[in-house]
Amino acid sequence: MKAEASAHSQLNFSTRKKCPDKRFLLCDFTKSSEMSGSSPFKMRFVHLDLKGAPPKVSYFSEIFPLFHALGANGLLIEYEDTFPYEGHLGLLRAQHAYSPSEVKEILRLATLNELEVVPLVQTFGHMEQFVLKHETLAHLREVALFPNTLNPHEAECLALVRAMIDQVMELHPGARWLHVGCDEVYYLGEGETSRQWLQQEQNTKAKLCLSHMRAVASHVLAQHPTTTPLVWDDMLRDIPEDQLSASGVPQLVEPVLWDYGADLDVHGRALLMEKYRKSGFLRLWAASAFKGATGPSQALPPIDYHLRNNLQWLQVAACGPADTLQGIILTGWQRYDHFSVLCELLPVGIPSLAICLQSLLHGGFAEDVRAKVENLLGTVSLETTGLMSEGASSFPGSDILALVTEGLHLRSSVDEMLQRDRYVTGWFSPYHRRRKLIHPVMIQHVQPQALSCLGLSVSWPGGAPSCRSWRLPCIMSSTRMPWRSGWRRMCTPAWGSCRRCCRTSVRLLAPGPPWPSPALTWVRTLERGDFPHPCPAVSSLTFASC
Repeated sequence: MKAEASAHSQLNFSTRKKCPDKRFLLCDFTKSSEMSGSSPFKMRFVHLDLKGAPPKVSYFSEIFPLFHALGANGLLIEYEDTFPYEGHLGLLRAQHAYSPSEVKEILRLATLNELEVVPLVQTFGHMEQFVLKHETLAHLREVALFPNTLNPHEAECLALVRAMIDQVMELHPGARWLHVGCDEVYYLGEGETSRQWLQQEQNTKAKLCLSHMRAVASHVLAQHPTTTPLVWDDMLRDIPEDQLSASGVPQLVEPVLWDYGADLDVHGRALLMEKYRKSGFLRLWAASAFKGATGPSQALPPIDYHLRNNLQWLQVAACGPADTLQGIILTGWQRYDHFSVLCELLPVGIPSLAICLQSLLHGGFAEDVRAKVENLLGTVSLETTGLMSEGASSFPGSDILALVTEGLHLRSSVDEMLQRDRYVTGWFSPYHRRRKLIHPVMIQHVQPQALSCLGLSVSWPGGAPSCRSWRLPCIMSSTRMPWRSGWRRMCTPAWGSCRRCCRTSVRLLAPGPPWPSPALTWVRTLERGDFPHPCPAVSSLTFASC
């Protein structure tokens, strides 16, 4: 295994893509893996959220060496419906789920790259992801209308959770930690059974929450004595210190304090850490974000935002004893929940992850850290603000980053033309195009800009952003539809608008009979009036004559 790991660590991506200056970018993972131990976080886990656009196993074989080189030493894998549940849990398994052999291969690749794996199984909140959305399990909801939360009073709920945990642990033997979720338990206490229970003296929502956490954690420790449960901490924050201590939960779990904001309250988080320690929690974890935390439809992560978030977690770590925080989890959410669209894809978030990991490893983001990240990613010039330069990287998946970046450039250029250009908004609006009433002089102003925007598509597959023709080698084929849908939602309106403007202007300027009027022209075009005016008030107006 050592020899295999050594050979694997010497991989480089110098043959993947050429730089704009035609020189090959070299990524020597062997040298880059020699890292300093200056980080206050001895454990640095990368979160893989697989409930949207789960990567192929072959992509993991490419990206895990990079994770290790960047300073990660663990993975938090949130399988959701991509886990190969069996038996009576088979309905939880998506069509594109990994097979048991694929899960074992992922674990083998992680071990090969010295990445410790911690599986995550939601056991209380966020159960809409792949459990309570099913009609056969709807009776286990806390509130019948909402699939978010399990009913903690139902014995069947605990049996379901135990079965899920046992199947996951069966494929993760020897895991030192198991994350059992328990975050954002919305509508807890609002079910009919809970309301009746809360009417009894001394019963509270906090007691109800802690009781379920204790039951889940007790099962983990009873069946898997060497595995420690982790929980997200948000449901614990407002519970009084004495109630936490009396619940017995601090002796069973390790809380993960999460905050993904760029304006993180360092002092407040330090006080919260102290509260947890006084309550009896022996070990604590932190959780930052490298993507998936700035908007449910975000296409490209704002690197500067995530960098500031991680740098502030360094400040939090410095506020307490050296051993207060056992590690940090860099979360990379793929969807806000099971019903939302995809946000940033994993390959698109790699530069952000690289910067955040290296900053946590070295205690800041100085120029030498920037240079190391650029070398590891095969990047000519690393941008922390705005869009990255097109075609400037050679890490696995950088082609998808280039595609997304180019698409954002296209949308921005078209939006600028359609919404801010005085000639388009004043004389070439949707109203004008729909009524085919266009001043010929204005066509000469509009057409060059439209053609310029169309020129941005030269490097697109097939010469145009056709989602169906793209090849996404790192994403499982059966899960490309959400990606295509999100991409179509982002780029197709801009592309279509630009193309129609060009088509109309070309038709108008084509050779033909003299214009019937020097001021107004009625033109038959391919336009069918499918562009609603951005202002509803304008769209609703009816003009008696022109």
